[in-house]
Amino acid sequence: MTDNTLRKTIFLRASKEQVWAYLTDPDKLGIWFHKPKTPLKQGEAYAMFGTESGDKLMWGDVTRATPHDALEYTFTITPMGDAVSTVKWTLDDVAGGTRLSLEHSGLPAGADAFGLTLALDRGWDDHFDRMRDSLHAAA
Repeated sequence: MTDNTLRKTIFLRASKEQVWAYLTDPDKLGIWFHKPKTPLKQGEAYAMFGTESGDKLMWGDVTRATPHDALEYTFTITPMGDAVSTVKWTLDDVAGGTRLSLEHSGLPAGADAFGLTLALDRGWDDHFDRMRDSLHAAA
């Protein structure tokens, strides 16, 4: 692990239960992120695939799944080589909806890896925009 960590927080006009579904249900994940073949469950491996290409884009193991509160999984993508990072999601009730926090830690560090960090940073922003648009359209 390294100290190279992305942290992001967004606010959603949706219940924790709705947001949880967007983090774990294959059909909901396919709307804003990448689609796994099965729901994300603690203690199980997962792989996520491009919704248009069908290509395997990321994979790892779900290390924690506390419904409606916290989800954690290892995260690997081809550009990372053999490196494994960790994605942690935290859901908190706030007046009017849910605060969703992301911590993506253990990313490769150093000047050579900075391009990957920039791409992941932008990617998370794009994914969050799609999640927000979908959840808010349903509200």
